[in-house]
Amino acid sequence: MEILKLAIEWAKAEVFSSRFFIAFGVLFISASIGFWQLGKTELAKSYIYPMLIAGALLLIVGIGIFYANKSRITSFATAYKSNSSTFIDSEIKRTEKSMAEYKTIVFKVIPVIIITAALLIIFIDKPLWRAIGITTIGMMIIILLVDSNANTRLEKYHSYLLQEKHQ
Repeated sequence: MEILKLAIEWAKAEVFSSRFFIAFGVLFISASIGFWQLGKTELAKSYIYPMLIAGALLLIVGIGIFYANKSRITSFATAYKSNSSTFIDSEIKRTEKSMAEYKTIVFKVIPVIIITAALLIIFIDKPLWRAIGITTIGMMIIILLVDSNANTRLEKYHSYLLQEKHQ
């Protein structure tokens, strides 16, 4: 029963993390509106669409994570009560797959995107491309910070699952 409690706590922590994506999405969209209403220079106006797109993407990610993990909170109890051994095995497989995705996307792809965006800022002297580069770096840093914490929680949860399986 302890593993069920840990699974629910993990899902609740993911729901909490999703709120950061949502909050930053709202901030990016607000910044876009601010640049639209108050931007006087060409550079300020060029931030409108990159910020709007980044905000929308962060909102979509945040809402997706929120609903996926909110539904897990209730389904965990049902699955565990149905067959605790099967529940643990399926969670081990799911966490291993997620950790592999984090390893690839968060710790390899996102740093490459940040470097590419930084090079874009350095080598292309157009306001729109600079705005795209800076906005991309900001969005990727947010994703990196939130997902690196999520990965750490997932690794800890995975180790508890393995301990439970071997008992």
